Amino acid sequence: MNEIASSAQPLVTNAEAGTVPPLSSTAPVAAISRTRYSVLGAVSFVHVLNDMMQSVILAIYPLLKGEFELSFFQIGAITLTFQMTASLLQPVVGIVTDKHPLPYSLPIGMCFTLAGLLLLSVAPSYPILLLSVGLIGCGSSVFHPESSRVARMASGGRYGMAQSVFQIGGNVGQALGPLLAAGVVLTLGRSHVGWFGLAALLGIVVLLQVSRWYSHHIKERVRKRLPSDQPMFSAAVVRRTISVLMVLMFSKFFYLASISSYYEFYLIHHFGLSMTAATHLLAVFLMAVAAGTLIGGPIGDRIGRKQVIWFSILGIAPFTLLLPHVGLAWTVGLSIVIGVVLASAFPAIIVYAQDMMPYRVGMISGMFYGLSFGLGGLGAAVLGVVADHFGIVFVYQICAFLPLLGLLAVFLPDVRPPGHESIPAARTG
Repeated sequence: MNEIASSAQPLVTNAEAGTVPPLSSTAPVAAISRTRYSVLGAVSFVHVLNDMMQSVILAIYPLLKGEFELSFFQIGAITLTFQMTASLLQPVVGIVTDKHPLPYSLPIGMCFTLAGLLLLSVAPSYPILLLSVGLIGCGSSVFHPESSRVARMASGGRYGMAQSVFQIGGNVGQALGPLLAAGVVLTLGRSHVGWFGLAALLGIVVLLQVSRWYSHHIKERVRKRLPSDQPMFSAAVVRRTISVLMVLMFSKFFYLASISSYYEFYLIHHFGLSMTAATHLLAVFLMAVAAGTLIGGPIGDRIGRKQVIWFSILGIAPFTLLLPHVGLAWTVGLSIVIGVVLASAFPAIIVYAQDMMPYRVGMISGMFYGLSFGLGGLGAAVLGVVADHFGIVFVYQICAFLPLLGLLAVFLPDVRPPGHESIPAARTG
């Protein structure tokens, strides 16, 4: 942590300074600049804490449903409130900080999360419950785009690896949240959600150190910025690519919403499991998602991000189509495979989009992280309505076809990682 606070060496990759290294370059990635693992470790650790606190909301849905007598639609509306708050604000935060860097916004954002947790523990009514999750969403709207930018700054040119390290923290946190919630909140009551505020306080302390490093790096980047930068891709290629990536995000996060929000209810209704057992199996699925996130970025650095995206989205279709028609053991096994394969796409998608617009890292990070939150929330609300009318099993039957949208990956230009030959058609003349 001392390295974060006191580092005086500039860490400026070509993309962060405003230039894009030739895709056909054979120079080793590590030669671009030194990877700051202490910084990556710090933002990944806080990502663990941040998403652990957020996933507590998902884990206590059965408790909230009983306490407030909620319908499935109202459960989905809780997710929608949280996700839409983060979704709408994240691109705004990214656009603002692209032009006016605000390194100390990171600990300030975590203060919103702390306030939301404390309010959630004492919320007396459903509207106050929605307000509390909205505050937690505001915290995420600052944390994700700015921490993603810090991860890219500290990557040393290994962008996929850096995004995987950053995102794995979030996935581990999402898996730990249900386990801790099952042991604390579901056992002792909703008022004990406030204890998770200690994690927010720890996150604030760590982010203060990250913000010091971030502030120094901004000064170094400004001094080294080059004025003669030219776009790597034509506007038409960028528009087409971003549009395809957004459709693939829709496929990925609508399906994830079906599991994250309703997997416990599916297991309880379809197989007669207890609330605690269903929560533990949700944690198993989320750990599989974490494993997939960890391997997706480095593989994309090595073989190309298009290949990872293609396999990840389309490759799970046979498993999702089979899932609603098997027993408990196969359901758990298939959900693990789906989690690993599907999650490997997100680091590749984020870095792919950043590579298309390297001068708008904050905007792209905010837009895609915000889109992931928004689609997850919208998916939870829509699928909640479907579950109320047609049953929870029907939700999994229709969501099984979403991965087929992965066929659209054929329209992505083949952007190769450094050390590989690129396809000339993807370049501007």
